[in-house]
Amino acid sequence: MLSLRQRIAWALEEDLGPGDVTTLGTVPQGTWGVAHMVTREPCVVSGTEVVRLVYEHLDPTVECAVKKDDGHAVDAGATLCTLRGPLRSILMGERTALNLLQRMSGIATLTRRMVQEVRGTGCAVLDTRKTTPLWRDLEKAAVRHGGGRNHRFGLFDGVLIKDNHIAAAGGLRQAVERVRARAPHTLRIEVEVDTLEQLQEALHAGVEVVLLDNFPLHDIRQAVGMARGKALLEVSGGVTLEKVRSIAECGVDFISVGALTHSAPAIDIGLDIPS
Repeated sequence: MLSLRQRIAWALEEDLGPGDVTTLGTVPQGTWGVAHMVTREPCVVSGTEVVRLVYEHLDPTVECAVKKDDGHAVDAGATLCTLRGPLRSILMGERTALNLLQRMSGIATLTRRMVQEVRGTGCAVLDTRKTTPLWRDLEKAAVRHGGGRNHRFGLFDGVLIKDNHIAAAGGLRQAVERVRARAPHTLRIEVEVDTLEQLQEALHAGVEVVLLDNFPLHDIRQAVGMARGKALLEVSGGVTLEKVRSIAECGVDFISVGALTHSAPAIDIGLDIPS
C-alpha cells in the first residue's frame, strides 16, 4: 500500500502542478505570516495531524500548531490549527490540507451523532468498505475519532460471505464449508442473509456472525431471539440517524453504516490570515 506521505505528495502535485500562479504572482517571496484554520460550524475534529504532514512535506519551515486534537468536539469559531511560516507555502498547501481536514471531520461528526443515538443499548456502530479509494485508512481513522468502530479494513482481514458468494458457491452451506477449510482459524466467519430462513441456515452452519441485510424491525427482533447464544448479529442497509436507535433497541450487537464514509457532509472549515 502507498504510504500516507506518498499520497499526500501526489495530492499536492495534483493541485500545484508546476506552481501556484496566483500565489506566486501576488505574494512576495520571503513574506512570513500567520494563518488559522477555523471551523465555521460545530464538529468533531479529525485530520489535524494530516494537516501537519501536508505542510511538513510542502515546506518544513511552516510550523503547524495543532490547537484541537482529533476526537474533540468543538463549537463553531474554534481554531483547529495555527500555521506560521512563509505565506506562499501556507497558501499553496491550503486546499489540500483543508480538503482532508474537512472530509475527515465530517466523517467523525456524523459518526459521533450515530454513536450518541445508540448510547445505552450496548450496540456498536461500525463503518464499511464504502470508502474513497486510496484514502481508506484516513476515513476509518475518522470513524474512530467519532467514537465508532472499524469493520474489516479490506478483503484480506475478515470473512464476509455475501449473496454473490453464496450464488457462486452453489449455496450458503457450501460457501461456509469452503471458506472454513481455507481461512485462518483466527478469523470469524460472517454471513450476510436476506431472510429469516437464511438466518436459520447460517446458524445451522455454525457461523460466528450474521449480517441482517435490509431487515424490517419486526424481523430483526425475531432474528435476535433466534440467534441468542448462537451468533452475533449485525444490521446493515438503509441505516439513518432517524432509524439507528430503533434498530439498536432490537438487541443487535452491531450496526454497520456505509453512509459514515460515503455520504458524510464535509465540515465548513476555512483558512484565515489576519489582516
